[in-house]
Amino acid sequence: MKILIHFIILLAFLSSCSGNRLDDPLTDLTCFVDPYIGSDYHGHVFVGASVPFGAVQLGPKNPTQGWDWCSGYNYSDSVLIGFAHTGLSGTGIGDLGDILFMPVGNSYIPGNNNNDNNAEDPYDWKIIYSHNDESLKPGYYSVYINKYNIEAELTASERVGFHRYNYKNPGNSKVLINLKYGTGWDKLSRSEISLAGKNSIKGLRFSSGWAKDQRDFYYTEFSKEILDFKIIEADEKTGELTAIIEFEGNGELMAKTAISPVSIEGARNNLAAEIDHWDFDRVYSSAKEKWNKELEKIIIETPDSAYKRIFYTALYHTMIAPSLFNDANGDYRGANGEVYKDPGFDIYTVFSLWDTYRAAHPLYTIIQAERSIDFINSMLAIYEQQGKLPIWHLKGNETNTMVGYHAVPVIADAYLKGLRGFGAELAFEAMKNSALLDEEGQDHVKELGFIPADSQGESVAKALEYAIDDWCIAAMARAMGKTEDYDLFSKRAMYYKNYFDNDIKFMRGKMRDGSWRTPFNPYSSQHRNDDLCEGNSWQYTWLVPQDVEGLIELHGGEQAFIKKLDSLFSISSEQVEGASSDISGLIGQYAHGNEPGHHITYLYPYAGQQWKTAEKVREICTSLYSDQPDGLCGNEDCGQMSAWYILSAMGMYPVNPAAGIYVFGSPLFDRVEINLPGGNSFKIIAENNSSDNLYIQSVSLNGHAYKKSYISHDEIIKGGMLVFKMGNSPKPEFGADINERPK
Repeated sequence: MKILIHFIILLAFLSSCSGNRLDDPLTDLTCFVDPYIGSDYHGHVFVGASVPFGAVQLGPKNPTQGWDWCSGYNYSDSVLIGFAHTGLSGTGIGDLGDILFMPVGNSYIPGNNNNDNNAEDPYDWKIIYSHNDESLKPGYYSVYINKYNIEAELTASERVGFHRYNYKNPGNSKVLINLKYGTGWDKLSRSEISLAGKNSIKGLRFSSGWAKDQRDFYYTEFSKEILDFKIIEADEKTGELTAIIEFEGNGELMAKTAISPVSIEGARNNLAAEIDHWDFDRVYSSAKEKWNKELEKIIIETPDSAYKRIFYTALYHTMIAPSLFNDANGDYRGANGEVYKDPGFDIYTVFSLWDTYRAAHPLYTIIQAERSIDFINSMLAIYEQQGKLPIWHLKGNETNTMVGYHAVPVIADAYLKGLRGFGAELAFEAMKNSALLDEEGQDHVKELGFIPADSQGESVAKALEYAIDDWCIAAMARAMGKTEDYDLFSKRAMYYKNYFDNDIKFMRGKMRDGSWRTPFNPYSSQHRNDDLCEGNSWQYTWLVPQDVEGLIELHGGEQAFIKKLDSLFSISSEQVEGASSDISGLIGQYAHGNEPGHHITYLYPYAGQQWKTAEKVREICTSLYSDQPDGLCGNEDCGQMSAWYILSAMGMYPVNPAAGIYVFGSPLFDRVEINLPGGNSFKIIAENNSSDNLYIQSVSLNGHAYKKSYISHDEIIKGGMLVFKMGNSPKPEFGADINERPK
């Protein structure tokens, strides 16, 4: 029934959209974005109103019911408790969902058991809603609140959430503000709310959750004078605070809430700087324009409307995070808790680097080059404030979530691609120092060349990720003429070999005495309680994107490597008891729902069999992504799941995240145009393309025959035209020559 409802909504949603061709004036590309995609199953995407990379994510919230409510909203739910001003998109841990507003009817009486006669109900104002009563598009969300007969609409600027409520019942209007709710994953430490004028309130919300010391300040203006203001819940011990504000009469009531990581005054200034009027439609129009500006950076042509929705929604999802973390005047709260003045660039937060270093950040170097520089400068500021580069940074806090020091490939990739605007020497210092710390097994890497399995958990996952990062440091050291550093880190980049058991051809844990950990099961994945992280040895054995040639050699040569790789996709998908719930989107034991395997389908060209990559990539694009609410087979993870699709649908993927090359797969669209800075563009044409014609027969670049099974970043950025000729059977000789393979 829910899928039928979504289909009905989708038909209405598409009625104003027309197809776009590369040679036609651009249409409104937000029409092809369906933010519901990924809101069901394990997608965990943000649902609500925002602008690209904005600090505010203003959206509806459900009471938390478990892991699949990490974003605070799941499509399977139908209980609304209000609209919060911050959110996460696609993460596997919940947090944010701060500063909750809920318009309620004049009949609402706090503690009067309004819903289910449950005196313990923490949200006794909650309502039941239907997806039929929702409208959702980039920069806009609305819902009809049947219980109170209120139309609620939301839009946003970078730092301000704009609400428009229409109270249709007689009597006065009420808005409930709850500072306790935070998607149910954090603990409130302090909250404040007070009158700031005849039509304004101010306050703060401090909490400890995934972000251990999160500080949000807010300032709200209403379009009507406040008639009555009451604190209806206050707990000095927990800091919990709920207020209800009353306004005279029914009809339209608007509210603008600005947030700041710095101060209440900062929030007030953000409001004045961004929305100094009461024209809701104007703000939404601006948000829509901002989304179109970003979406227009890649124009696709395809007869399949579902593909178009999947693609532009994926592009949209890559721009929810990272998010702004400074005030309009540039001030921000640093990683050490101190407030800093404008550094001359935008500060960002929500760096899900274990995920996004693989494809999202390489994609940003193509379509978000200027922001990429701000991302890196933000990371360097974090380094100076906390003594190491960010691991997984959230609202000024280092969460130390996941393994590796993956700011490193982001910085190295940008530098090696010629992006400047950040201090290269400071960047290299930060990369090197972060790699030479004595935490999370790094001391063992320096001492032994491997992390003993009997010293700590996730030893193999940590070390394999460290080796990738170390290759990136070595590559940047070589480019900067730092010979000693190049020698050290290129040696460390090969430490992955210490975990490869040559007898059984799997990566596995090694004990301090050099023996293998036993027992061993390549299918085993005890969540965060073994040698790997959210995966098993079948999946982690391939995590060597920095030295695929070396991995081929370890397997005994190309034929043995390909045979083992073929087996990955053909063996049983059955999982052992206790396996991580992140292992999803299975084809054999290949798990597309989690990031460590995202490069695996693109390994075949390194052994001269590009056509097998074409088969696997096309299968994943067409079977593990859809335009339905459950259209993502795993956590979105702040854009990585979508970035894989964007690049793969265009026909390429960066196996090594900092090598500056993209390995060919199977282009999904007839035509793609990447609009580059300075009015330049790079076109990708797939001739004779269809669901059957998925194999590359030949390639030309700017009118000349092109034999390689990959393309460099430099070729793309220069602009030009890449033409694939497609066919319905493999062309084994394409990319087979050793000189035409990626390296």
